[in-house]
Amino acid sequence: MNDAQEHREEDAAVGEDSGTRFYGLNDEIVQEIQEAIEREDAALIYERLADWHSADMADLIEQLKPKLRLPFLQIMGERVDPDVYSDLDENVREHLVDDMEPAEIAAFLNELELDDAVDVLESFEEDEQREVLKEIPADERVVLQEGLSYGEDSAGRLMQRNLIAVPEYWDIGQTIDYMRDTDDLPDEFYEIFVVDPRHHPIGTLSLNRAMRSKRQVLVRDIMDTEQKLIPVDMDQEEVAYLFQQYRLASAAVVNEDGALIGVITVDDIVDVISEEAEEDILRLGGVSEDDLFGSVMSTTRARFLWLFVNLLTAIAASVAIGLFDATMEAIIALAVLMPIVASMGGNAGTQTLTVAVRALATKELTAGNMLRILSKETMVAFLNGSIFAVLIGIVAWLWFSSLNIGLIIALAMIVNIIVAAVAGMIVPVTLDRMKIDPAIASSVFVTTVTDIVGFVAFLGLATIVLL
Repeated sequence: MNDAQEHREEDAAVGEDSGTRFYGLNDEIVQEIQEAIEREDAALIYERLADWHSADMADLIEQLKPKLRLPFLQIMGERVDPDVYSDLDENVREHLVDDMEPAEIAAFLNELELDDAVDVLESFEEDEQREVLKEIPADERVVLQEGLSYGEDSAGRLMQRNLIAVPEYWDIGQTIDYMRDTDDLPDEFYEIFVVDPRHHPIGTLSLNRAMRSKRQVLVRDIMDTEQKLIPVDMDQEEVAYLFQQYRLASAAVVNEDGALIGVITVDDIVDVISEEAEEDILRLGGVSEDDLFGSVMSTTRARFLWLFVNLLTAIAASVAIGLFDATMEAIIALAVLMPIVASMGGNAGTQTLTVAVRALATKELTAGNMLRILSKETMVAFLNGSIFAVLIGIVAWLWFSSLNIGLIIALAMIVNIIVAAVAGMIVPVTLDRMKIDPAIASSVFVTTVTDIVGFVAFLGLATIVLL
């Protein structure tokens, strides 16, 4: 019995015991594949990776040591599904295609769906794009160039050109015969679009309704006239909102004249929702993009700007502290307790900020309910601030044997947590009104506000009460 057979039996045994099938990677598989690559054991690799999904294969390539990624692809050859390249992290893909000829890149692009091919192409420099496009047949090249001409993160970049559209005067029999006789149908589709003579979408026909209707029934009699049309230049975040809000499986994309030019399906929107959520999380942390697999220098450059901005805001907070240097020199306990006030305010502000940014993204926070939600967040901040004020006030009182110090930090805690909640709501809303992504800069401003207010409130009260 060879190694591959043993592993298959082990996997089968695990599946039988657990009642579930294994999905994804684990460290053992990655290590095993790496060792097989190093000793050029192609047979074992083929056996272990048989019938793997492209997403799992992409994850495996990302987990491999960088020096083993290209040898792995060379061993796999045509066994690598082209979809693997669209599933790869952009940094990893960029390093791999650097070692590929334009004709090789064009070959796998030809096998991808339009939106995936455009997504891969847009990561290339313009001169690289031109070289690759030269290797693609003229008719497919035109479609790709059109896809690239649409704005980044727009519906045009997401849509598929391959769809089914029929006139309203057809009957079900004609529609079914058309689908049976047409070779270039989409690989997957959920509904048939009904168009007028100008190719404007006027309704949709779900596949289940078409299959359950008799051949002589007219399309116009059973089509659904209620549909959500997506302008080709609509931002992908707005498109994702439509799919989520109205539970769409697919939607027609129209040009400026209202003509049907493409379709967006829910599987593409799942990627968008994940991408937008990931983007917001990264930006809240001051990271512009996912740089896990980026080079040291590119990652350093990407993170430098926000660290520099944070340095400036930290200096501003230090200046505020410097205004009360005499107070701090007189009472050393203030230096010990001061970080507590700033830290609690910063955390409270981040909580409100996170909720506000998400609510803006999902359109749950609007001008109409802004004051109501702000009032609610202020009340929550007051209650939490009061509870923690009592706790830290008692701790400070017992710690430094001073009731005044306990009262000072308690009052400063309430003030700072309330200000943090207000800032956590006002800052992202203001940035959103200014057409600035609130996920990008909100955290820097909110942290600065809570630091300065916390220090000034604490030290200011100490100056008034103790000196």
